[in-house]
Amino acid sequence: MTTVRARNYAGQSAKERQLARRERLIEGAIGAYGKTGYRNTTVKAVCEAAGLTERYFYESFENSEALLVAAFDTVSRRLFGHLEEIRRESSSGTPDERGLAVLQAYYQALKDDPGAARVFVVEIARVGPAVDDVWAGLLHEFSELLWRAVATDGNIRRAPSELLRAGVVGAVVQIAKVWIRSGFARRVDAVAADALRICRLLES
Repeated sequence: MTTVRARNYAGQSAKERQLARRERLIEGAIGAYGKTGYRNTTVKAVCEAAGLTERYFYESFENSEALLVAAFDTVSRRLFGHLEEIRRESSSGTPDERGLAVLQAYYQALKDDPGAARVFVVEIARVGPAVDDVWAGLLHEFSELLWRAVATDGNIRRAPSELLRAGVVGAVVQIAKVWIRSGFARRVDAVAADALRICRLLES
């Protein structure tokens, strides 16, 4: 009985508690990075945002870059999950309608959380190889999502080349970077409409 009590606390095992602390650190990092930027955020600041002491940081992460990778992956997968829902909801529309719906949702999400947008779209570049690898993988997923959105029914099985998809998604993200730096000067629908013109290349 003593062993069982030592391993479980409030109905959670030691592993479950560690995973819960890891999630708190990720959420704390997302919030802290959004306020002050990744490079200006210390481990101490992240731990304070998570309501944890610094000793728990190294329980889950080797360094700040490892936490950034986890935070970036979490934010991106939430966003892409939302975009996939939008794509499915607009599946009865034309390719342009589907593509515009997805792009408007993408740019609106960035505008709704400008701090996170700045960190996870602008600042994420050139942090390090580990971040670059995650970024490359997520861009590939994003390009697939955009292709499924704008593809006509007859062409859905004839995917464009990987280079073309990479070029298109790179342009969509570059539009986001310039727009973020401008302080979101243009309306979301206008930004999405410009991006859609590029995404049409996937059907060429």
